[in-house]
Amino acid sequence: MGGDTAVIDLSHVIEGGMTTYPGLPGPEITDHLSRDDSRGRYAPGTEFQIGRISMVANTGTYLDTPFHRFGHGADLAGIPLSGLVDLDGLVIRAEGRAIGTADLFPCRGLIPGRAVLLHTGWDRHWGTVTYADPNHPYLTAEATEFLSALQPAVVGIDSVNIDDMADLSRPAHTGLLAAGVPIIEHMTGLDRLPDRHFRFHGAPIAVAGMGTFPIRAYALVRHFE
Repeated sequence: MGGDTAVIDLSHVIEGGMTTYPGLPGPEITDHLSRDDSRGRYAPGTEFQIGRISMVANTGTYLDTPFHRFGHGADLAGIPLSGLVDLDGLVIRAEGRAIGTADLFPCRGLIPGRAVLLHTGWDRHWGTVTYADPNHPYLTAEATEFLSALQPAVVGIDSVNIDDMADLSRPAHTGLLAAGVPIIEHMTGLDRLPDRHFRFHGAPIAVAGMGTFPIRAYALVRHFE
């Protein structure tokens, strides 16, 4: 049976000066070598641009590895690619509110080993002051305990934080990363995905000694004829 495969981008674009998380500086994107300057280094008609970016690791859509929370945990270079790419995906929908155990329970048999993406719709506020509102959607501590025990491959959310920002113990980060489950924050486009039957990809570059870095998260959705 034939069909087409759609590629659904689930990442925010990184732009100079943008705000990802309140209080963190935006990226600085400049030329290391401009096209004008390169013209004196190469043959006539040949030019290049080499860019330079300075940013905190928590910029745009990014992956948190266990090292982000625990000094003994796997960092970006130590986390296996097999747990981040070509995964069966599952979307759990809880628009505009906290995600509780009751939201996860009906899908409990599907969660193990899958990329579990929490669709809250909060990405509609990206780039506005509302995005950092204290009433943003998050994963409750009880739901974190339930989800961690089921061992998903990775958990993503389209909100400003997978934790309630008012809870400085960060139970979602603590529980998931302690269980070896990476976290993806600031996703977008989850409304374009089916609840199931898609393949998820979201890998960072391998950097030793860092626990967080932006990724290009995307899904492959097969449409059968």
